[in-house]
Amino acid sequence: MADIKEQGTVEQANPIRQEQSKGHDVSQVERVVSASEFDEKDHIDYGRIDQEISPEENKRLKRMIDRRVLPIMIFTYFLQALDKGTLSFCIDHELSRGFRTSPRPYSWLTTCIYIAVLVVEYPTNWIIQHVPLGKYLGANIVLRGSVLACHAAAVNFPSILALRTLLGIFEAVCQPAFLVMSSMWYKREEQAEIVTYWYMMNGGQQIVGGILSYCFTLLKTGPITSWQALFITYGTFSVLWGLFVLWWLPDSPMRAQCFSEEDKRLMIERVRGNQTGMQNRKFRPEQVKEALSDLQTCCYCLIAICTTLPTSGRGAFANIIITGFKFTVLQSQLLAMVLGAVIIIILLTSTWLVKKTGQNLIVVGFYVIPSFVGTIVLMTVENKNKASQAAFSSTLAMSMISRNVAGQTKKTVVISANFVSWCTGNAIGPQVFLSWNAPHYFIAFATHIGCYVLLVIVIVFLRFYLKTQNDAKDQLAAEGDVGARDGTLIHSFED
Repeated sequence: MADIKEQGTVEQANPIRQEQSKGHDVSQVERVVSASEFDEKDHIDYGRIDQEISPEENKRLKRMIDRRVLPIMIFTYFLQALDKGTLSFCIDHELSRGFRTSPRPYSWLTTCIYIAVLVVEYPTNWIIQHVPLGKYLGANIVLRGSVLACHAAAVNFPSILALRTLLGIFEAVCQPAFLVMSSMWYKREEQAEIVTYWYMMNGGQQIVGGILSYCFTLLKTGPITSWQALFITYGTFSVLWGLFVLWWLPDSPMRAQCFSEEDKRLMIERVRGNQTGMQNRKFRPEQVKEALSDLQTCCYCLIAICTTLPTSGRGAFANIIITGFKFTVLQSQLLAMVLGAVIIIILLTSTWLVKKTGQNLIVVGFYVIPSFVGTIVLMTVENKNKASQAAFSSTLAMSMISRNVAGQTKKTVVISANFVSWCTGNAIGPQVFLSWNAPHYFIAFATHIGCYVLLVIVIVFLRFYLKTQNDAKDQLAAEGDVGARDGTLIHSFED
């Protein structure tokens, strides 16, 4: 039996089934990419864009995109992960002793971020669909950096809780924008690798953040404390980076003034095979119904909850858990750095396996095994000696939304639902770490085991569902259905 390519399942949302004698009219593309059908265009009228791109030309175009877009996604996500990690690192900096009286108020400083993201998630996705994406992303980075720097002025629990909530509002744009950018700039087979590059900055911030955090602990004198210096430094740098993003990042391939008109034409053509459209500012109610009734949406949401609930809790309490084992500050930071390296290695190896096998869900299932093992070790290890205290676990979550969901309105709804689930898992995660259950937090880790069991069930079901969808599409193509076949990709840019 031939391998099942899960990422190959793509449904076109309401395709216009109209063959044309030669190529297709680019007006279909213009309706997808312009602000409205009546706006004055601020980019080239592309005419026919059905030309074939050679492998050499494709590599040249990808290198141009990588130089312009990929560094923005990677470093922006690194800064956002670093921003969120500052609170955990500041536990080792004696951050306002009043915040540390028990894990319960501390857990709310993490939970409030994701509640804020949860509230603004759909409005943010709607805005992403209607405004210049690069400018909106850059503006949010500037505002996020400003709020982070203001953390240094917090004097009590309510003030820092308010600042953390504002931080969540401005962080909400990052991941949805990156998924849209990935589908806009990159071919479907490239997107898993691209998403992995910026997502593995969760591990990068553990390594770099650990080093920087320890350096800041060496600040013993001065007008501000070490944790205040940490917030001001990270916040100021984020503001400067946001200004750079405003200047450097193109809003879309069609409006990228840094590329020639011919290159822009070819960049649009190279992603035709995605069959997921480009940025579209027209709302389509029928796609909302389609998204909500698609079982893929439910599966992606469950995967998001089952992966983020364990990782958010461990991320927020990592330093507390480690210091609970009587490690020094330096030892705590070194162990956190090891965890960051493990995250990067797992993400890189999993991406390599996906490229080699084409089996996304089997690889995801395989990488759940270390999560089971690591969590069981944390539940059962005896706190008697240093050797038995060095335990860790890791998780893998791989998004297939940008490749498998077609139609901009449908994609917006699915991304919103996915990130609502992502926020829900992240918000609940710190709350399962109960103060009276320290230092092993048996209840928290038992909850994590339950999440992994449910995750395996969802993975098996989703693989079965995608196989069924692939078989149905192949059957329609064999029977001559134009929409299922579409071998010339005539309808690729229809929304």
